[in-house]
Amino acid sequence: MYGANAYRSELGMKRPYASRLLFGCAAVMVLSLASCTHCGTTPQSPRASDEKRQQREEKIRESVANATERAKPTLQKAGKKLGDAAKVLAQGAEATAEGVREGWNRDEHPLVELNSAREGELLRLPGMTRREAQRIIASRPYRTTRELVAKGILSEARYEKIRDRLTIK
Repeated sequence: MYGANAYRSELGMKRPYASRLLFGCAAVMVLSLASCTHCGTTPQSPRASDEKRQQREEKIRESVANATERAKPTLQKAGKKLGDAAKVLAQGAEATAEGVREGWNRDEHPLVELNSAREGELLRLPGMTRREAQRIIASRPYRTTRELVAKGILSEARYEKIRDRLTIK
């Protein structure tokens, strides 16, 4: 025996008794819920509840306005301090950016200006001999760095190794 009748018969309940029990429980629940919805309140007209809501909202608005008025000077001072701090940070950021730019453009080996470099500067170029440095100085002025090859001072292969470190002003 399965189904609702089997369940009732297992509990030993007869059909009319179960129906009355269920109806009674439902009635008690509805009455208790209905009475709890008005617990602690008195019946009010819709107009009275709207007035109370408006009074509450007005009280909140007034409270927030007063708090804002009291906080305004402090907020203005904080805003000025933030503005000053932002200016200092901007100056620091600018100096940092210049340092990065300078460091990025700086090579471990500074550029050598062919028309004004001393012999010692030329000798710091990779593979440069004293004789080559003296010939570079003796053959000045240069219009391009490529003239080192054109004038026979350096071979093409030697020029290719140092050409990124040479400049003409």
